[in-house]
Amino acid sequence: MEIRKPTARHGIYFVNKTNMPLPSYREKPILSAQQLRKLSEHQYSCSSASLLDPLLQPWWNWLVAQTPLWLAPNLITIVGLILNVVTTLILICYSPNGIEAPPRWTCLLCALGLFVYQSLDSIDGKQARRTNTSSPLGELFDHGCDSISTVFVALSACISCQLGHYPNWLFFQCFCAIALFYCAHWQTYVSGTMRFGRIDVTEAQFSIIAIHLISAALGPEIWLTKIGIGNIELWYGPAMTTIVCGLLSLTYVFSVIKAGGVGKNGSTVAGTSVLSPSIPLTLVVLPALMIAQKSPQNIFTEHASVFILAFGMVAAKVTNKLVIAHMTKSEMDYLDWSLLGPSLMFLNQYFNCIVPEIWLLWFTLIWGTQDLLRYCAAVCLEICKHLRIDLFRIPYTPKGAAPHPATASVSSQSNLGSSADKNGGTAHRKSKGKPH
Repeated sequence: MEIRKPTARHGIYFVNKTNMPLPSYREKPILSAQQLRKLSEHQYSCSSASLLDPLLQPWWNWLVAQTPLWLAPNLITIVGLILNVVTTLILICYSPNGIEAPPRWTCLLCALGLFVYQSLDSIDGKQARRTNTSSPLGELFDHGCDSISTVFVALSACISCQLGHYPNWLFFQCFCAIALFYCAHWQTYVSGTMRFGRIDVTEAQFSIIAIHLISAALGPEIWLTKIGIGNIELWYGPAMTTIVCGLLSLTYVFSVIKAGGVGKNGSTVAGTSVLSPSIPLTLVVLPALMIAQKSPQNIFTEHASVFILAFGMVAAKVTNKLVIAHMTKSEMDYLDWSLLGPSLMFLNQYFNCIVPEIWLLWFTLIWGTQDLLRYCAAVCLEICKHLRIDLFRIPYTPKGAAPHPATASVSSQSNLGSSADKNGGTAHRKSKGKPH
């Protein structure tokens, strides 16, 4: 056994006498040279028919005008995400299963956190255009933050509505949000264009803000109030709205997929089957459903928030891989290290739970979170190195000096995104239509 010296391409390898590399956990660069080249050539494409976006444009334009020019767009995005995550975690601490009524102020805090996140997420692309720092990394970074935020936002809405009393509905609502976000990027992988309908992400976010405000004003218990002839509880309203809007979104997504992709012979942008992205999503949702329903220890009912967060981090990882596959026009890997936790939980149930399920559930959450963060950090650093840019800092160009190579390479494209300008307004930033 010998150790090769680290190289820019391979890192450190343990090899046998025949010099054949042995597999290990993340020792090679994640993105190949070809993927990085394709990423540099990526052009953001978006179409939006949102009802609320035009109404909110004046607010976003005013907000970005107050933003200092030294503030990097990605820093704006990550600050919003952190606020959103922290406010949701506070809510979860008071109602981990969605059964106990959380204090009203925690619901108000969630509403504020989501509003701040939504606002900052809408101006990061505008800030990128103002500072001439648009890059493909901005779009990827934004999608990555949204994949994490989707999990926390959906869970917070369910807790605010006291859906812990109906665990099957809580499971459905959270995984419906996760699946819809994934499917939006699935159709982008197929068609090459991110499309937003009249009722889409912005409308969903403000609906959830309204749910939190109602819970803050009238108490979370209000959603369990029975009204009407059939004694229907109030939470049925948001739940049915989710089903209707979800079905409409899925109908549109699958119509795009059925029509065929922009690749050769109707394939995806990477030339792969338009149905191939269904496999990673199935490997997350199906085990989660089976584990929740067949658990002898009622693992989902007793630990709903931990369960949703654990599988949500796994879903966020595979969603990020789908986004990267689209932006680099490459094939998406089906298997991933993040699936280790769900696999162990599934096998543990098969062998009659020889290990307490709660132990494996916490392992799934911790392992999935660290795997997601390591993956995202590694990808961002590789792209930063390739594009010669900083992730959270704007490189100032002294007056009269040549522009920074990364910003110079995209400056000619920085006005292409005006059609999506909530929508972030730049050629390479997205989230709800915001390139950056």
